[in-house]
Amino acid sequence: MTPFHLAFPVRDLDETRAFYGEVLGCAIGRSSATWVDFDLFGHQMSAHLRPQAADAARDGKVDGVAVPIPHFGAVLLMDEWERLAARLEARSDIDWLERPMVRFQGEPGEQATLFIRDPSGNALEFKGFRSLEQVFAH
Repeated sequence: MTPFHLAFPVRDLDETRAFYGEVLGCAIGRSSATWVDFDLFGHQMSAHLRPQAADAARDGKVDGVAVPIPHFGAVLLMDEWERLAARLEARSDIDWLERPMVRFQGEPGEQATLFIRDPSGNALEFKGFRSLEQVFAH
């Protein structure tokens, strides 16, 4: 599988570097005065300075739970997702939208999920699957 690229707005590059680098553990790539690249689980994420960045609205619905739209994140194997969830749960500075939970329990595509906001209000979802074959199961 090849990595995807996503450019997203942030209000402050220093707080963004700290969040993605220290909280999520992303390697930091190239940068300038107006953007910075991160390696988010093998994908190229480019944070672009936009001081007027706004919070995503919680106007989507998945498995009966309101979710923010838009949002982005990563699909992980369960052991990696569990390590990330534990690291985030151990911190007191996480802006939780949805704490770790299992969705579609006992159904095809069963997944663990969690939602957080970065310091600019971008909503992130991290999903965990026992097998990547379950990602598109129906």
